Amino acid sequence: MVDLEVFQVVTPRKKFDAELNELDQSLLRMGTIAEEMLTKALVALANRDVALADETIGMDDSVDALNFDIESTCIRLIATQQPAARDLRMIFAAIKISGDVERVADYVVDIAKTAKRLADRPLFKPLVDIPKLQSIVKQMLHETMDAFVSRDLTLVHKMIDDDDQVDHLYRSLYDELVDFMKKDPSVVDQAVQLLLISRYLERIADHITNIGERVFYVETGELKELHT
Repeated sequence: MVDLEVFQVVTPRKKFDAELNELDQSLLRMGTIAEEMLTKALVALANRDVALADETIGMDDSVDALNFDIESTCIRLIATQQPAARDLRMIFAAIKISGDVERVADYVVDIAKTAKRLADRPLFKPLVDIPKLQSIVKQMLHETMDAFVSRDLTLVHKMIDDDDQVDHLYRSLYDELVDFMKKDPSVVDQAVQLLLISRYLERIADHITNIGERVFYVETGELKELHT
């Protein structure tokens, strides 16, 4: 019996669709690595685990490599396939999303480096709000990458609502840490490091919001700020 699949012709459109799907998978891998880095960086901070902080920092190389690969693939697809309409939006969005995920990973590296600086002595206060911030930010990243793959805009709008919680928690933690510093100058060094970590998490949330806006753009053709 003849295997007809052997004689099937791969059309240019099928090949292009396969390459777009591969682009989706690469972006998803980037998001998954960044999410894992975020978890490890905060565990390293909570447990004073310098080895885990170093492992987190090392994972950034994989994110950087994927970022370069995705950008190269996008440029090649634009040059060879001359995409239009939604395909073109998808490719331009992929370049922007890749850049935002790369910046997310860079901020996680900053958190891991700060965790190393705080590892030599106990913290002056228990970690409460920073783990809450991390949990919300991690959920935002997961939801947004899911939205990118599933094209589900309800997840994008949920992520925008979650960002409001991040802003509220960041402002609350900022006020609390400044108050600690005013009352006890001996905690200033640690408090400043914790302020930096909370600021990095707030900036990560901003980049995730950017990703959500690109997903919205791909699906609607409308480019606008969703969090005003």
